[in-house]
Amino acid sequence: MGLKIGIVGLPNVGKSTVFNALTKAGAAVANYPFCTIDPNVGIVPVPDARLKKLADMYHPKKVTPTAIEFVDIAGLVKGASEGEGLGNQFLGTIKEVDAVLYVVRCFEDGNVIHVSGKVDPESDIGIIHTELCLKDLDTVTTRIQRLEKVSRTGDKDAKTQLETLKKAAELLEAGNPIRSGTWTKEDAPVLQELQLLTQKPVLYCANVKESELPKGGPFVDVVRAIATKENSEVVVISGKVEAEVAELPEDEAILYLKELGLEEPGLNQLIRAGYKLLGLITFLTAGEPEVRAWTVKKGSTAPQAAGVIHSDFERGFIRAEIMRYDDLMELGSQHAVKEKGLYRLEGKEYIMQDGDVVYFRFNV
Repeated sequence: MGLKIGIVGLPNVGKSTVFNALTKAGAAVANYPFCTIDPNVGIVPVPDARLKKLADMYHPKKVTPTAIEFVDIAGLVKGASEGEGLGNQFLGTIKEVDAVLYVVRCFEDGNVIHVSGKVDPESDIGIIHTELCLKDLDTVTTRIQRLEKVSRTGDKDAKTQLETLKKAAELLEAGNPIRSGTWTKEDAPVLQELQLLTQKPVLYCANVKESELPKGGPFVDVVRAIATKENSEVVVISGKVEAEVAELPEDEAILYLKELGLEEPGLNQLIRAGYKLLGLITFLTAGEPEVRAWTVKKGSTAPQAAGVIHSDFERGFIRAEIMRYDDLMELGSQHAVKEKGLYRLEGKEYIMQDGDVVYFRFNV
């Protein structure tokens, strides 16, 4: 589905360290601002234990997880909306993502320079919020000026768009993101066309010291308070630990995490949280050729899900043969699921559920 999450934050908060651990892509990490000048992109599989269990049952030639694309974007500084630092490049790249991951520094370290001179999560988040709001306000104001000229000719569509954009401008001028507003169906396409930065959903990643895992300390409490007001989620990780885990063989990584009292890498939580943030679910296909996870938006119909596999599947959709993953695991085989009457035939109106194991029938 081409889903992208942009990793943003002030310089030296651990952005590139987190990205490296996520993707093992080796993006440059250095103790100075703007080390990441060009956006780094990595495709990250979504952890899903169901795939291994299905593979053990079906013995496929191939196992393919679903994935999210992460984009590591150059560090933001105060004044970015006016071109400070690498502001224009930063703000241009972030327009292309579906959601934004704020990496927030929640650790003290005299050896790692903080661009503002001290560790202050509330201030750091405030700078990012402000710069994104200012950039959006500039975009909206420019469009308003253009539409005002058109509306004078009596163009009704221009007048309707103006109402939406003036409401957006008021919100941004007050320092509030577009996503915090209440919008109608008529407003949605007007805002969508502008690709406004503050309309994108946000997830917070609190980067802490190893000793503060798994819950974090006072700095994380500050981030949680901000996230709670926005109905956002906070994932606590240690970039240092995640970087070390990423370099270890799987068995050694498991032992290392257990020593720290952790069940899994924090990045697994981060990836799943991003998946949830975007309102996605996973359905599964299973057979001898391949066991695979597929991504669809929550609320997608069976034909829409079929179209994710191939457009012909949606165009010629006949029905979906579906069983619940939990039923399959409990009963041990597809045959047993059928005998219990739990193997269902669903039509075009069926709404896909997370964990559906599906076989699509189609004809073109």
